[in-house]
Amino acid sequence: MAVCHVILTLSATLLPTSGVVGVDASGFDRCHASKHYTKRAELTIQQLKVTMLADTKVNAILDLHVTTTRKRDSQIVPSLIKRNLDSIDVLLGDKGYDDQKIRRLARQHEARPLIKHREFTSRHNVDRSL
Repeated sequence: MAVCHVILTLSATLLPTSGVVGVDASGFDRCHASKHYTKRAELTIQQLKVTMLADTKVNAILDLHVTTTRKRDSQIVPSLIKRNLDSIDVLLGDKGYDDQKIRRLARQHEARPLIKHREFTSRHNVDRSL
């Protein structure tokens, strides 16, 4: 990952970034890996989760986070924000990134978080004191 971060950092400096940055994650299964290879290499990793921070105007990947654990998005994104403070003016994200810690961190570093709020149904707001 260290080499990957150096390559991404150097390539991002070659492009005129806009400051409008989006964050999203995707999971990858290893179901198509050779059973013989995984047994021989003694690999037990079943899934990878890749979180990407990208400039939306110039289509440049600014940073990546790869994990084999089931970390929530709200636990991963703060480290991406901290590593890329100079590149973020506006932070875009879907409902998976609706966390006050992420919003607060972005605002502390003068970035505007444009993250869709989660919508809770009426059963989440039921008064349980009755």
